[in-house]
Amino acid sequence: MKAVTIPEFGDAGVLRADTVPIPVPGPGQVAIDVAYAGANFAEVLYRRGVVDVPLPFVPGIEVAGYVRAVGEGVEDLWPGRPVAALTIVDSGGYAEVAVTAADLVAPLDGLDIGMGTAAALPSNSTTALLVLDRVARIAPGESVLVHAAAAGGVGSQLGQAARLLGAGRVVGTVGSAAKIDTAKGFGYDEVILRDRLADAGQFDIVVDMVGGPTRRASLDRLASMGRLVIMGNASGAEDVGVPANELWFTNKTVSGFNLAAFAAAHPDETGRALRRAVAAAAKGELRVQVEALPLERVAEAHRRIEAGATTGKLVLDVAAL
Repeated sequence: MKAVTIPEFGDAGVLRADTVPIPVPGPGQVAIDVAYAGANFAEVLYRRGVVDVPLPFVPGIEVAGYVRAVGEGVEDLWPGRPVAALTIVDSGGYAEVAVTAADLVAPLDGLDIGMGTAAALPSNSTTALLVLDRVARIAPGESVLVHAAAAGGVGSQLGQAARLLGAGRVVGTVGSAAKIDTAKGFGYDEVILRDRLADAGQFDIVVDMVGGPTRRASLDRLASMGRLVIMGNASGAEDVGVPANELWFTNKTVSGFNLAAFAAAHPDETGRALRRAVAAAAKGELRVQVEALPLERVAEAHRRIEAGATTGKLVLDVAAL
């Protein structure tokens, strides 16, 4: 089958169109004929070698398409059924066929949702629900601050998920004034420039994907009993230490979330969140701004993600190969 591989670590130019064996589902797994694959910052990290993966490697952490075959023990999925799926545990979405655990699949039949939109949901929308509900344990009326609110990924989903889960004040930060209006369309009451964070007040929950100085500033924005959730380091800055004594002096909590690790350890819970996200999107409760590119333009997609030049979600049209 046709696929895009990472033959060596490096810039976007290393991505290569290739021919690889068609994967076969094992027990509890599903093979999917991929229509669209989401393009994510996680795949950029794989390509750079930040995540240690065996080469050559087929990236791609989320897909939408049709069930091709099922492995032993899978009873509620069948060939031809339309689905969205997380392929994040073993990757492989940048290909004509991908395999993943049946627990990480959400059926689409009966839902008013296109394949391109469905491919944009499994990673970011699922993450948003898990981060706020499972990790931050949001309570009705609580205030939420989200960094990178206009990013094409999870930032566009966290504000909406906070609303869905009953948040009160929801504020987003962006790195440039050009992104403020876009972010306002994703569920935020206010959108501010990140360098004006000191004027934003205090919050019960802060979600930081940026890192560097933003991480320290985020801790300062927490109210008493506030929770900071760390789920990325898009700035590429050196790690920022959090003084343990400060946490118990101020009644604050710092947590981390990584979808790949969570999905591997808790596939059932991850799958429930995925199916909840898909249902919410079909009802219009979660909106995704999608731009589709042919899989052949995957290097362009990676460069735009790295440059922070996306305000919606990029998906790759695999079926058009």
